[in-house]
Amino acid sequence: MRSREYDLDFRYRAGRERAWGLGLLAVATLQWAWCALLLLTPYTVDEEPDDRHPAECESRLLTDRGTANNGIYKGDWCQNERDWPEALLVLGLSVPVSAAGVALFTSGRVSIRMSAHAEAMRELDKYADARDMKSTG
Repeated sequence: MRSREYDLDFRYRAGRERAWGLGLLAVATLQWAWCALLLLTPYTVDEEPDDRHPAECESRLLTDRGTANNGIYKGDWCQNERDWPEALLVLGLSVPVSAAGVALFTSGRVSIRMSAHAEAMRELDKYADARDMKSTG
């Protein structure tokens, strides 16, 4: 395999790696958005199946009371509908996904830049060799 073919293949693989990194970062962004949706938006809960008047619930974070919900013991149906562990699980799962995404994106981008730099250096060496041949010949 000639060096140019190898370099093009190397750049193609680095581009794929960078694309996978972007994809994982997009997934992590969706996970953050889902977590924000769970914590910041109000919602409704059916007290019984096919309830015509569901209970209105405040968001888990933005509430006028001291806590987001008073609890089931006070007849609050909202308590178990959007629980903290679900939101924290989504947030926790986004950490390794985003770390892998950053690593892949950075590795792919640096590989492409280094390949371009090596190609530029080869071209400069070619011109310098041609100039040296003219001055000695």
